[in-house]
Amino acid sequence: MDCIDSINIQLKNKFKLKDLGDLKFFLGIELSKSKIGIFICQCHYVLSLHEDCGMLACKPFVVHMLPNLHLHNNSGTPIADPATYRHLIGRLLYLTISRPDISYTVHKLSLFVSKPFTEHMAAANILLRYLKHTVGQGILFKSASDCNIHAYVDADWGSCMDTRRSTIGFCIFLGNL
Repeated sequence: MDCIDSINIQLKNKFKLKDLGDLKFFLGIELSKSKIGIFICQCHYVLSLHEDCGMLACKPFVVHMLPNLHLHNNSGTPIADPATYRHLIGRLLYLTISRPDISYTVHKLSLFVSKPFTEHMAAANILLRYLKHTVGQGILFKSASDCNIHAYVDADWGSCMDTRRSTIGFCIFLGNL
């Protein structure tokens, strides 16, 4: 008897359970299992994000942030409804679960949630256009992989135009690169 079946039997003896089979969708995260491994993405979540923002028909963009874009506290004019910006950034933060490629941009945009300006919203719209270009992207957890940990760190010392603070980023991999 399989170990998983044994645990299921023990749990069914104590609790009322219903086996729904393999997990395919959970909290906006789509999972697909194959011989290669497990792939997670948030395609439907990205599309609903575009629909809610009115950008379902937007033109795709190839980069998530314009090069040499330096955002600061007074970039443009204050936006009329800061709650929409905050809501968008919150949803983008959740999207970083399966999209580590946008983590840096989302982090930079989240620095301005207390008082967002038009330039911040324009940068968020560019990120949404990038997501339209890469809607099916996600993370593949390979079934044939070692368990070595690889970590990378980078920083831009004192790049914040307002506080002269540094921005740091890191990436940690479990298994083969």
